[in-house]
Amino acid sequence: MKKHIIDDVELVLAEPVEQELQWIGQEDLVEQILASWLVVGEKDLPLCPRLIGKPGVGKTTLAYFAARSLGLPAYIHQCTVDTRPEDLLVTPVLSQQGKISYHASALVSAMIRGAVVILDEANRMSEKSWASLAPLLDHRRYVESIAAGIRIPANPDFRACITMNEDASTYEIPDYMLSRIQPAVEVVFPERDEEFRILKYHLPFAPEDILELTVDFLQEGHQHGLGYSTRDGINIIRYVCKMTHRQNQKTPGGKHQTSGKKATRPAGKDSKAAKELFQRAVRQILGADAMDFEKLTLKKEPPSYFDLREFFASVDGLGEEDLGEADDEVSGESEDPTREG
Repeated sequence: MKKHIIDDVELVLAEPVEQELQWIGQEDLVEQILASWLVVGEKDLPLCPRLIGKPGVGKTTLAYFAARSLGLPAYIHQCTVDTRPEDLLVTPVLSQQGKISYHASALVSAMIRGAVVILDEANRMSEKSWASLAPLLDHRRYVESIAAGIRIPANPDFRACITMNEDASTYEIPDYMLSRIQPAVEVVFPERDEEFRILKYHLPFAPEDILELTVDFLQEGHQHGLGYSTRDGINIIRYVCKMTHRQNQKTPGGKHQTSGKKATRPAGKDSKAAKELFQRAVRQILGADAMDFEKLTLKKEPPSYFDLREFFASVDGLGEEDLGEADDEVSGESEDPTREG
């Protein structure tokens, strides 16, 4: 447990994330992040890029890979709607002996150690939490912890990166903060060969036929503008493999073997057994209509509306007599002598 002292206040530092992750394809995105973090002159400062994209496209993996490619430790802070300023900075913790110790967040630990922090899904935070980061992400390069009563400067090697999901469950970023988290790096779904390599990297045990079926499905979903991600594909393949393995463990007596017997691979992606197993997994992972692309695409289309331009165009084409009749119909009047009024 590492500690750091600022103005006689001892901070307990968090540990960085240690994972073996690779970023496959779209190398230009890594270059954009690394360029943002460069310092090219005495008065220059690193930028804080924000990665924007659909859930599951690999934004966090991309930022982590960029950090590790520089040889820097990487911290990840998962942001939520309940994230408070003290959650982002320093949290006082009361021990069993009644003594208060101050625990630095992932962000502050990265600032002190000269590491990289990834604020994951940061657009879920409220403006109050964003405001606590304002002095850190401009020329001041520090944060102020009210809980600990100290100002914490950032190490010159400190770098930050923001990830943001494109969905409805997020807040609008205040303009004064939006100008501090630049540039915007758009992360899109990978091309077919890249997506296949990503799935293969994460699931080296998966049968080739299931990998092919999954990539075909994901790519068709991308073409229809649906949010099926590589993460969804990984979950589908894992479930297929687990179901296959479970079936192969069954003995003739109905019991299951406990040994790690290797799953039998379905016979080709065009085989009936492979397709049925894959389709079942898709329905259970993504929903009953997940493979009905036309139906889901129609649901995404905006509702039809009445075009007022057509209404006024039709009114302009009416003569005075027509307009008078129209007014009578609206007011309920009629020249019909049999109608009582």
